[in-house]
Amino acid sequence: MEKNSHVSGKTSRRSFLKAAAAAAICGPHFIRSSALACPGKFEANDQIGVGFVGIGGRAQGTLMKLVLEQPLGARVVAIADCEESRTRTAVKQFPQSKDWGIYQDYRRMFDKEKLDAVFVPTTTHARVLVCIHALQAGLDVYAEKPITLTIGEGRPLVKAVRRYKRVLQVGSQQRSMRINTYASDLVRNGAIGKVHTALCRAFLGPEHYQPKPEMPIPEGLNWDMWCNQTELRPYHTELHHEWARWWDYDGGGQINGITGWGTHAIDQIQCALGKDDTGPVEIWPVTPGPTGKLAMRYADGTMLKLELGLEDGPGLGGIFLGEKGKIEIDRNVFTADPPELTGKVPEPDALDTLPHIQNWLDCIRTRERPTADVEIGHRTTTICHLANICRELGRKLRWDPQKEIFPDDAEANARIHRPRRKGYELPEIL
Repeated sequence: MEKNSHVSGKTSRRSFLKAAAAAAICGPHFIRSSALACPGKFEANDQIGVGFVGIGGRAQGTLMKLVLEQPLGARVVAIADCEESRTRTAVKQFPQSKDWGIYQDYRRMFDKEKLDAVFVPTTTHARVLVCIHALQAGLDVYAEKPITLTIGEGRPLVKAVRRYKRVLQVGSQQRSMRINTYASDLVRNGAIGKVHTALCRAFLGPEHYQPKPEMPIPEGLNWDMWCNQTELRPYHTELHHEWARWWDYDGGGQINGITGWGTHAIDQIQCALGKDDTGPVEIWPVTPGPTGKLAMRYADGTMLKLELGLEDGPGLGGIFLGEKGKIEIDRNVFTADPPELTGKVPEPDALDTLPHIQNWLDCIRTRERPTADVEIGHRTTTICHLANICRELGRKLRWDPQKEIFPDDAEANARIHRPRRKGYELPEIL
């Protein structure tokens, strides 16, 4: 199910994976020389050509609509999904699709289409590999959160972004929302004095899938590609459609999950505390079990406590306790004590993801780093993974945020990486 609407003659992308259809997913890459250097800036009226890898609910319900309906200076060129029913649904939903290239294998899209950038709202377990392939193809990337499945995926992705001089925006859209930015600046700039504690919900971790009888693979689904780095399990709808619940595919991606809503909350805390390039140095269980409360300590003594109930406090933010008061930040809203700190609050953003996409596209033009740069996303998601590891081991852990290891702790370090299935290894980034 592939039409190549934009493949008349040679394109600047053809040097990437020339035999993509036959090659293994991590086969040799022929990287364009332009992917290794900063490209020239776009002219003011140029439309940035974007593709999509992963055409599920987030793509069709929000991201594609914004690109197609808002004056962002971008146009959709092509889409790809290993499940053909999703691309068929998108074609029916959007009349503009008559001009798109439609692909099941995203590597063919990278090879054949004249793209400038790509959205990657895939499943979490597939995301980093797709992102690195896109970077190697010379594309800028908007990658949904959580950015990684494991701590060990994060640093190779950061290295790839820097190596190929690309712009990667992580989909933590509160970084670009005016109220959240305003409130974060208050906390970071001392409006409530030195912050000693940040509080958020005790977000849930992932569940472990229990094998179930095999079901027929739906027609048009490349199940091998969907499973990606993980075990090629027998197909079952609970794996396929509830993937965010399971440890194999996400770290707790559901509502009130640590890598679901929790990623937004932790990112809000990291932002307001000014910790974008670091993380806690200690983490320990406060109450036992896979859903227990946790405490973390940064090197400067600031505490991060995951202890609020799942219906308490901000679900997508945190409560900041300082020497002179308290600020509570959630999406598009904040409160403060003393209340006069809320006197000059900007208007909320009507479309909360719109300014974040606009920031990414602006940075594609200027080659500046976006508000949720890859390093920021990696650091935030690492904290979510630390929470899962701490709960699993049930004991206090030390973490070195510079070396990104658990010092002198082989048991914990063994959980930084996971084995990847043959053919889905990450490319080496020099």
